[in-house]
Amino acid sequence: MNTGDSELIPNLFRTEYSKLVAVLCKVFGIQHIQVAEDIVSDTFLLAAETWGKKGIPDNQVAWLYTVAKNRARDYLRKEKIRKEKVEPFLQQKEDRVEISLDFAVENIQDSQLRMLFALCHPSLKQADQVILSLRILCGFGIEEIGSALLSTKDKINKRLFRAKKSLRSGSISLDFPSTEEIPNRLDSVLLTLYLLFNEGYYSKSNDPNMCKDFCLEAMRLALLLNAVPLTHSPKVAALISLMCFHTSRFGARYSEEGEFILFQDQNREMWDQDLIKKGEYFLNLASTGEQVSTYHLEAAIAFWHTQPEDKEKWENILQLYNYLLQVSYSPLVALNRTFALAKANGIEEGLKEALKLNQDENPLYHCLLAEFYQGSQDGKASEHLQKALKLSHSERERNLMKRRLDSLEE
Repeated sequence: MNTGDSELIPNLFRTEYSKLVAVLCKVFGIQHIQVAEDIVSDTFLLAAETWGKKGIPDNQVAWLYTVAKNRARDYLRKEKIRKEKVEPFLQQKEDRVEISLDFAVENIQDSQLRMLFALCHPSLKQADQVILSLRILCGFGIEEIGSALLSTKDKINKRLFRAKKSLRSGSISLDFPSTEEIPNRLDSVLLTLYLLFNEGYYSKSNDPNMCKDFCLEAMRLALLLNAVPLTHSPKVAALISLMCFHTSRFGARYSEEGEFILFQDQNREMWDQDLIKKGEYFLNLASTGEQVSTYHLEAAIAFWHTQPEDKEKWENILQLYNYLLQVSYSPLVALNRTFALAKANGIEEGLKEALKLNQDENPLYHCLLAEFYQGSQDGKASEHLQKALKLSHSERERNLMKRRLDSLEE
């Protein structure tokens, strides 16, 4: 393959890896997820070798599916595990195995949805649910995951190994939850997707493109839930709405040099209006239910952030933050509320509330105080930015703080 084709296989790995693994696991059982991953990895290795020598096939996806089918069939025929652990296939003829390996769109979606619920099983740790989803459902590489989570390749591999050990224990299956189980199981899935999205949106990684890919993958999986009647719900729509509003600003969040740009300094003309409209559409869908979830409130806050600047905007945002704090308190929400309070009622009131939070170990807290003190002559803005600079472990955040310090000195 020439230089222009160098990204073809990595891109295909990102889009097709999860589909192949999900369908194969539907055949083997999730207890044999490592077998499925090995077959898929071998398929991509063969693609890299064969396409480099013989050229790229016209339909690369069909080529991958065919090779994966053949390798899975060979595995079922040759390995003793077929008799010992993949019991249903012992009585089936080989052509039945071929039928079971169905890569039609409907079966891929069904397999991925089953996999999503399995990886978000309540018996798994929340952190493991996220990392398994990133690897198996989103097809991210170990180094990519490590970079986004500010971890090493070895640590990510160890976490994946322990998480997959839980999958192999036999207590988790790819059976779709019953109608009675869906509400509780769906909450776990939505929380994982929410955290997965946040790993991208608030990532301290220096790769904006990868951060956006994390967000888009979380949105893709949420849309998959929304497309199925059994999991279609106002809460799912609210989460999709939140994701749309946030992702719409990605183009304005970074400079051409990759430096982070604060919300108030972003060029609104660079916001994706189609995604904003999509967010509004799903927010309207979310309003059809009787329950108001944290996703509803956060989506509504994100909606108001897309609106023109005026006092009504910030008063609405403040009231939503007040409600959100009552429903689910978090230090970050409390911090964000003080910014909205300052916008709605004045900096003095916002500063008074912010000082009560006393989040001295949080660099964002000191950045906010620096914002409130900006323009005063007592040097407190610079003092808090210096504290934030010492506390932050993100190069991107530190660069932003340094620019703000330089601006203060000027």
